[in-house]
Amino acid sequence: MENTLHFVFGIFGNAFALFLFLAPLITFKRIIKKRSTEQFSGIPYVMTLLNCLLSAWYGMPFVSPNNLLVSTINGTGAAIESVYVLIFLIFAPKKEKAKIFGLLTLVLTLFAIVAFVSLFALHGNRRKLFCGIAATIFSIIMYGSPLTIIRLVIKTKSVEFMPFFLSLFAFLCGTSWFIFGLLGMDPFVAVPNGFGCGLGAVQLILYAIYSNNKGQTTKTTADESLEMQKSDNPSKNVEQV
Repeated sequence: MENTLHFVFGIFGNAFALFLFLAPLITFKRIIKKRSTEQFSGIPYVMTLLNCLLSAWYGMPFVSPNNLLVSTINGTGAAIESVYVLIFLIFAPKKEKAKIFGLLTLVLTLFAIVAFVSLFALHGNRRKLFCGIAATIFSIIMYGSPLTIIRLVIKTKSVEFMPFFLSLFAFLCGTSWFIFGLLGMDPFVAVPNGFGCGLGAVQLILYAIYSNNKGQTTKTTADESLEMQKSDNPSKNVEQV
């Protein structure tokens, strides 16, 4: 029975993870249409790419037996996130582009080091422990990367730049894999996804609080600025009339 539940939550985890990976499609459609990344952050996508690469590696049979479901979905996620990062690099401002490219280089270097060391220097449980710790650390960092957007939501009281479905599926994905890790007695799966479950819940709570204020704060600020400009220059107002 326990093995069946473990498998079922693995399937749920795969499904929700796929939805999580595909959720930003709406965001990137907007980016391509406007040819600008606006205030969207590229950091979550780069960190998700690293998490997918490390988790896919951890799930490989020669590293961690009985975790093939972890490996397949994260391999798929790595391919999807690579496309997102490429699009972000194309349309991001010059300064942001340099930052994301630098982070991407660091991410690929870290993955290469983990893969090389685990493959040629470690064996058995030591290999699983090393890869598991690496995957856990960067999974937590991935789940924590939206903290910059959470801060923006609290500051602006607007959820315009925090897509709802991304938050929803982050919560569902984290919850499914957390239970999967508990059932399989695998702390390297349970711990980071438990953190992701909690952070996803925080995002959903913020969305519920500020869901009626999409972009209104920005618009109000712009209107107030325009009124101030008119008040500060009455002669210009007369000319316009």
